[in-house]
Amino acid sequence: MALKDQIFELVEPLVSQAGLVLEEVQVQTPGKHRFVTVIVDSETGLNLDQVTDASRLVGEAMDSASFMGEAPYTLEVTSPGVDRPLTAPRHWRKNVDRLVKIIKLDGETCKGRIANATEEEVTLDCCTVAYSDIKRAIIEIEFNKVNKKESK
Repeated sequence: MALKDQIFELVEPLVSQAGLVLEEVQVQTPGKHRFVTVIVDSETGLNLDQVTDASRLVGEAMDSASFMGEAPYTLEVTSPGVDRPLTAPRHWRKNVDRLVKIIKLDGETCKGRIANATEEEVTLDCCTVAYSDIKRAIIEIEFNKVNKKESK
């Protein structure tokens, strides 16, 4: 089993107990030192305290894991970046009201605000798309978004 898979299996229950979701584990080994990145998320977004708690739990577990061996490593526990593709229904739910660009399998592009997300599809203010029809979807960065509450 690959090291990243072993780490994933080790830390996923700990991250889950902390109320977070383990998105991904990345391991890079440039030479004798390893860099381990653990990407965590939640249904509602993360704050610094949650990431700090997750980092402590993951670090303690990895320090005591025999499969880590004696090689030194650097651990980074982080949240997914805003440029990370939306791939799961919870990604869509978490980003309701954000502007998104969807590239469908047939090449068609749909851009709009996320109005609603179910387990099977997402509804934007301009269309509804089944997840199975999506090739790639990303959040569009908005620097001057008008807050609905402020504009009323």
